[in-house]
This record gives sequence, C-alpha cells and structure tokens, in this order.
Amino acid sequence: MTRLRIALLNTTEIDTHTRRNFRREVDADLVEYHVADGHLPETYNFDACIVTGSRASVYWDRPWIGELKTWVGDAIERGLPFFGVCFGHQLLADVLGGQVEDMGEYEIGYREISQTADSPLFSGIDTEFTAFTTHSDHVSRLPPGAELLAENEYGVHAFRKGDVFAVQFHPEYDMRTAADVASGKEELSDERLNAVLDGITNENYAAACEAKIVFENFTAYVREQLPTQSSEAVTPADD
Repeated sequence: MTRLRIALLNTTEIDTHTRRNFRREVDADLVEYHVADGHLPETYNFDACIVTGSRASVYWDRPWIGELKTWVGDAIERGLPFFGVCFGHQLLADVLGGQVEDMGEYEIGYREISQTADSPLFSGIDTEFTAFTTHSDHVSRLPPGAELLAENEYGVHAFRKGDVFAVQFHPEYDMRTAADVASGKEELSDERLNAVLDGITNENYAAACEAKIVFENFTAYVREQLPTQSSEAVTPADD
C-alpha cells in the first residue's frame, strides 16, 4: 500500500517538540514546511495537509499568517483534505468563514471533552474522552455549514466541513511536551501552573492516548477519498 504524502504546515515559532510529535503519530510521508519562517509549498501535490499548533493567534497582523490563510484557502478549493490542531483548528475555522476570539482565560491541562455528533474522525473513541489542552483563543463561531463534533465548557473542540477536520485539543502531545508547554506559560499563577504540572501523570496520559486515534482515522478517511479527489490537486512535485 502506497504511503500518503501529507504537507505538514508547521506554524510554531519557537518549539522543539512539534516535528517529533507529528512524525511519531502520523503514519504518512510528511513533507514539512516551517510556515512561520515564510516557507509554504509551491504546489498542491499532496494527498492531504496538516496545520499544527502555534503560540501565535490567527488574528495577528503578521505576513506569514496572511500568506498561510491564502494558501490554505486555495488548497481547500482544490479539494485537499485538511486536519488542524489548536492554532490549525482556529486557522481553518477562520479561512472557512468562522470567527476566532480571545477567551480572556486559559484552558490548559488534561480535560474532559464530549462528542456531539458521529464522525469518522472520532471512530473508536469514547463519547466522553480525555485530551491535553492549552489555548487562550477559541472558535467563537463555526464556519457556515460546519458541523460541531466535540465541545466542553470552554467551547468548540472539534468541527468538520467537507474534507476539513479540526480539533482544539492536542492529540499529538506526550508528557514531556505537555510539561514543557505548561511551564512556559508565564500568564499562569504559580498555583495554577503547579496544578497543571501535578496533573501530567502516567494515568492521565494513558487516558489521553485514546484521542490519538484521530490521526489514524484522518489518514484512513484520506485514503478513502483518494479515488474521487479532484485532479486539480495534482501538480508537479515541489521537492
């Protein structure tokens, strides 16, 4: 079976974990582009695309964010399936016509999330599941025609529109990443930071590993779509 070729749009500005985490969890040939440094694919010759998390906000006025939105919008129009995580989730919502806003607070740590609709993305995952979260922005309004897939008291945690899937939580995180990211949140009080760090346990991580199935489900979905994907998505390779 031919391996999928997926563009990994790495939107992190300062991060040592993203590449390792996605390459561990996604069973595909990942072609990585460090978007925050101005690198974007020159073609659309991929089976799908993944947009990672970032410390940036999608509404910031930074050239690379605007350029990424334009490229992603064009790729979606060409029929490429997308999967977004955290910042990627918010960026996809924005590109598709939704709204992203500052929550005025942080959701961080292992949290409970509830599915709200049947979806191939969550096949094999309990209706109530655990995942690591870290964000202060959220999708405050879904894109027109999008389906809410999961939520909790902080709001939207997953949606789908056509071949675009997105999750607010971080299914790719391991315990080391969770601890490092939490420790870098200067906005948190010492009390809250310590509570988050105390919650990064083997037991909570084991529970959160169930959510990693979304990667397997996404790649399975992409494989199912390959025979019917638009020929416009196929152009000469750029690497």
